[in-house]
Amino acid sequence: MSRIVVGYDGSAYSQAALLWARDEAVRTGAPIEVFHADEWPATAPPMVPLPLLRPDRTVADVIDEALDQAVAAIRKTHPAVEVTTRAVRGHAAAALIDRSRDARLIVLGGHGHSVVAGLLGSVISAVSAHARCPVVVTRGVPEPDAAVIAGVDGSDLTLPVLLFAAEQASARKVPLQVIRAAPEREIPDAPVAVVRERFHGLTIQVEDTLEHPAAALARASAAAQLLVIGSRGRGAVTGLLLGSISQHMLRHSACTVAVIHREVT
Repeated sequence: MSRIVVGYDGSAYSQAALLWARDEAVRTGAPIEVFHADEWPATAPPMVPLPLLRPDRTVADVIDEALDQAVAAIRKTHPAVEVTTRAVRGHAAAALIDRSRDARLIVLGGHGHSVVAGLLGSVISAVSAHARCPVVVTRGVPEPDAAVIAGVDGSDLTLPVLLFAAEQASARKVPLQVIRAAPEREIPDAPVAVVRERFHGLTIQVEDTLEHPAAALARASAAAQLLVIGSRGRGAVTGLLLGSISQHMLRHSACTVAVIHREVT
């Protein structure tokens, strides 16, 4: 099974991402890879003390030790979860995008109303736009019975977004709330019907809104545990797939955000 890859730099935010990935691994049985890209000297991760002038071997040892400690913490409480580490030299965004080609999910840490220090906002923005797999950016401490939100606009990523959101809601045994925002056109009901057929017993609530997508999703995120949206990355299309909407939600969502790029089977 493809791995859940966690971007890890030792910060509290990346530790929160690792916990999210751990819980996802428990639900799905997927293995975890704790991934660190060493960008030295451009950035110094929290796990490595200054000064910037460093013996390479010493810093590599520190990074390896920090990754091993992260693995040990998971194995201590969840020994059935398969977890490994990988450390590479290079730019974090490029390394994570490349790693996404073989990943099930990329999980990154975010905080508050701005994306994180440590794994810098530019890294999260680039990875969420250009990854080849879904990208999850963690934020907040949700109520366990809070709904999963799917934001759709009738474009060709509508069904993949709905399927991913339905899988998450079903696994958590919580309702799925679908927010359909497309002020200029009617959104077909067929994708929701497909999800209802595939996920018997899942409570699905559909809300059609003329509100601006960013405003509608930000409002809904305040009472949700996960917001699922689509992004075309380089593409310039209308509605929820526009990069500006997904990037806005990564900055302003009150809950964890999952950005979908390809079909979920």
